[in-house]
Amino acid sequence: MNRSHRIALLSEHASPAALLGGEDAGGQNVYVDELSRHLGRLGHAVDVFARRDRADTPEVIAWAPGVRIVNLEAGPPRPLPKDYIWPLMPAFRDAFLDFMARDGHSGGAGYDLLHGNFWMSGWVATELRLALGIPAVQIFHALGKTKRRHQGPADTSPPGRVWVELRTVDEVERLIAQCPSERAELVGDYGAAPEKVALIPAGVNTDTFRPVAHAEARRRIGLDPDRPVIVYVGRILPRKDVRNVVRAVAYLVRCWEDAGRPGDAPLLLVVGGETAEPDPVATPEIGELRRLAADLGIAEHVYFTGQRPQGILRDYYGAGDVVVTTPWYEPFGLTPLEGMACGRPVIGAAVGGIAFTVADGETGFLVPPRDPEALAGRLRQLLARPDLRARMGRAARARVEREFTWATTAGRMAALYEEALASPAAGERRTAGEEQPATVAAPLGAFLQAAGVAPLADAAAYAEADS
Repeated sequence: MNRSHRIALLSEHASPAALLGGEDAGGQNVYVDELSRHLGRLGHAVDVFARRDRADTPEVIAWAPGVRIVNLEAGPPRPLPKDYIWPLMPAFRDAFLDFMARDGHSGGAGYDLLHGNFWMSGWVATELRLALGIPAVQIFHALGKTKRRHQGPADTSPPGRVWVELRTVDEVERLIAQCPSERAELVGDYGAAPEKVALIPAGVNTDTFRPVAHAEARRRIGLDPDRPVIVYVGRILPRKDVRNVVRAVAYLVRCWEDAGRPGDAPLLLVVGGETAEPDPVATPEIGELRRLAADLGIAEHVYFTGQRPQGILRDYYGAGDVVVTTPWYEPFGLTPLEGMACGRPVIGAAVGGIAFTVADGETGFLVPPRDPEALAGRLRQLLARPDLRARMGRAARARVEREFTWATTAGRMAALYEEALASPAAGERRTAGEEQPATVAAPLGAFLQAAGVAPLADAAAYAEADS
């Protein structure tokens, strides 16, 4: 990278600090954490802006070389479901501007570029972009139209999400898609100009997620060294469709029983949940999966571990003979890459980012979603062929090292920043910003009313509903 820049990375509900133990930490937290760290290593100065969700959290945390986390006051300083914090975005925007003024970087001179993560930060980025006269890039992590198409009535997104996404797509300098299907959605569903969309997939930490000896991994987590093991790692939600995996394992168990070897039938290891111990109250889907396994007569073949820290997940991947993930909706998905980085073949549903990261027939197999028989067929094939598992596992690790490291992602992102900074529209706004003071756009309610979107409940009502 020829030049270093000051980047404002907006991530309203997903702070890297949540990786230290926050209940809602997920893929976006990992993305923001790893990307900011690697941009810092390239010489950029990165401030990650998140909503303060604990009263004892400092305003500024020195997170990594070149990286600070800035916790902005927007609503009550306690955890809120992300769908509840949409009305807090004007306060988030204004707190950003206040921090800039106090930090000695008022007037738009402090940051060279804004990088929005998720649709709510996209709204904030477009507001700040206009106020400060600096360019913005945007990654959505998930798109409202796609979510609505797949989840229907189960989609809990606030009113106005799609409208905000459309506005953000139209206004920012560059858009980031993590896989070809997301790029197609941005162009086809949102009317984005194809040349505006850059394909930059997320990466995986190849030091944290690395191959470990099969027997040693099983010894550390207390598994039978000889039994076939299928491992699922990730959030336990209906859309992840672990039920599909349970049904596929039921097919396999019957195959082993028909062959007179019921004691050698595979074990499904389910790693994840909201608590360290599997709790069907905190993670209701665990209860559904247990009931399904019991109904299918395979309860003893499905083992739930609860949530495990990232630093030891490689032992769970490494303990498996094959990693499986068959959601029916997945914008990108980091866990297939983690399994591949650990040198394990991955069987994934041919949806979203999984259809991009898993090379069918090379690093694992792609199967149709909601098809337990097809999944069982591929599982049986891999469990019967240790040579095939080993070959695919080596190819999986090599593919990650070639295409999906965070250093690669950060390098591509830094190049995209240069494109955004060099765009004619960005130059025009910088000139305009020098000629007149920065202004802040209208409040969120007025903005939505002008867009013809039904008004939202105010932030106080959202907070009260959650108390």
